[in-house]
Amino acid sequence: MEKAIFFKVAAAIPEVRVADCGFNALQIKKLIFEAYRQQVKVVCFPELSLTAYTCGDLFFQQTLIDETEKELSRLLRETADLPIGFIVGAPVRLQSMLFSCAIVCKEGHIQGIVPKNFLPDVSISQEKRWFESYPLNNPVMTINYAGKSVPFGGNQLFEFHPARFAVEIGEDFWAFVPPWPYHTTAGAQIIFNPSASEELMGKQRRLKSIIAQQSARNHVAYVYASAGFGESTTDSVYAGNAFIYETGYLLDESERFRFKKQLIISDINLDLIDAERKKNTVLSDQFEEDENVITNTSPDDLNLQTKVWNGEINPAPFIPAEADYNESCEEAFSIQAAGLAKRLLHTGAKSLLVGVSGGLDSTLALLVCVKTVDKLELPRSMVCGVTMPGFGTTGRTYANAVRLMQSLGITVKEINIKEACGQHFKDIGHDASIHDVTYENTQARERTQILMDLANMQNGLVVGTGDMSELALGWATYNGDHISMYGVNAGVPKTLVRHLIKWVAENQMDADSKTTLEDILSTPVSPELLPVDSQGRTTQFTEDLVGPYELHDFYLYYTLRYGFTPTKIYFLAQQAFRDIYDNFTILKWLETFFRRFFSQQFKRSCMPDGPKVCSVSLSPRGGLCMPSDASANVWLKEIEALKNHSLST
Repeated sequence: MEKAIFFKVAAAIPEVRVADCGFNALQIKKLIFEAYRQQVKVVCFPELSLTAYTCGDLFFQQTLIDETEKELSRLLRETADLPIGFIVGAPVRLQSMLFSCAIVCKEGHIQGIVPKNFLPDVSISQEKRWFESYPLNNPVMTINYAGKSVPFGGNQLFEFHPARFAVEIGEDFWAFVPPWPYHTTAGAQIIFNPSASEELMGKQRRLKSIIAQQSARNHVAYVYASAGFGESTTDSVYAGNAFIYETGYLLDESERFRFKKQLIISDINLDLIDAERKKNTVLSDQFEEDENVITNTSPDDLNLQTKVWNGEINPAPFIPAEADYNESCEEAFSIQAAGLAKRLLHTGAKSLLVGVSGGLDSTLALLVCVKTVDKLELPRSMVCGVTMPGFGTTGRTYANAVRLMQSLGITVKEINIKEACGQHFKDIGHDASIHDVTYENTQARERTQILMDLANMQNGLVVGTGDMSELALGWATYNGDHISMYGVNAGVPKTLVRHLIKWVAENQMDADSKTTLEDILSTPVSPELLPVDSQGRTTQFTEDLVGPYELHDFYLYYTLRYGFTPTKIYFLAQQAFRDIYDNFTILKWLETFFRRFFSQQFKRSCMPDGPKVCSVSLSPRGGLCMPSDASANVWLKEIEALKNHSLST
């Protein structure tokens, strides 16, 4: 069965001794073997790792240069039987010039030597004193090194199937026009950077920020390995920084100032990188085709699949990371409020009407309305909350709706819809004892009609409450809660709705409102369209009917963000939810997701305006351009094959 193509990489920080090439080569070999045991495909070592970076004028000594070449030859022999690539740093002499180089090796062979392009010339790192720079656009030549004829030049693209990667060294990273744009436009999915950067206050934060930006902007993985313990501390300290980024996200990093060797390992999702690039034509338009040399290995000498999974898949991709939680929640909420503010000012509306049920979505929409008028310095009385009890409304949700509206100080209206719905059943000849889709949708459409007519009376806007997860599944009544004049939650998935309400409750609410919000957060999700039981409790639970929202949001993210196949999404979900759901459950709701996602597109084709909040959107005006009559057969057949395979195994 197809699985996601992961390419396991590592950044290694060996212990070194300055100018002791034999000791350094031994430490490098140990880490290569350790990486091989963990099924790493390519491991990157720091700049000048065979000699140590801080040799100073010893680089002028031919003895050191000769010893480096000798120890590299021995390292190649002793790792010849290992199907693993590695990148080590070494000084390489070419005629009368010396270059700081990254040497790309595999199975006893040098695949290519990449010289450094840009050299620092500061009081601490006086590389121009010892080394020459080699312009990136210089042609790749063949030189003799360690008894072998090998390619030499910066303009090289390596292919270790199935990955394509390139190398830039240390200061190349900081250049005004660095090598990486040329490498990525030539097809590199991974950039390795063997570096040696001295530690300074604040430097690591800046370094990580730039790597994240480069990785995100170029849709590339970036593996950075910098010199660490054992380097000379005469004038500076090297903390052993190592990072692995993928399209802007940090996958792993080393422990700073550690006095022992380190090896950080991550799985690079090549499909993810390729999926991002397919959607970004700017990358391919930016540079003309260059003359990068591809150094090929045989197609099957590096395994396509990662046999041992040691990565982590985030089960909640829409939820901000802990470090960014407050900032991200504030951004999301501000996007919603800013979108509504513009629409309110543009239309000149005199009120905002929102149906308040005591559920999650209407609560978030109400909070957005309140904060919007606050920011515009308008009275909260402009917000009109309308609670419309029906056949399935419980005492708990009704009480929460009323309490919240009162504590927020908005205009409160209550209109019971039971009599109106009963009359409608008589008008269309529907038996009210039959609790079918007509029975349910009548209530949703009656509520929408009330809101729209009140908006006409008040010269107001009806603010929609439906969220992105409901839109993805079509869990909305067409021309009912599906319709509004502006949908503030349309870009917010259900899993994020909870977090935004929680964040607002903890950071922007008075005590009474906070208490009510906490009870709303603990209330089971329900449309409350079927009659309550004898104790007044709901008999209808959304996630029993359509499946857990945490699964559907996971499916939605990987379907829209990367265009992954059901097989790939299933594989990722198995990793992300391995301690929560069994394979049968994951497949069951995956089938539901794709079936509903395709069949309900017609509701999204005419959905109201609303702000994009997350990295994906279902808006037909720029988010998801999909025909309403597209067939889901190919996707559903693939899921059926997965189910059959799961049963047979």
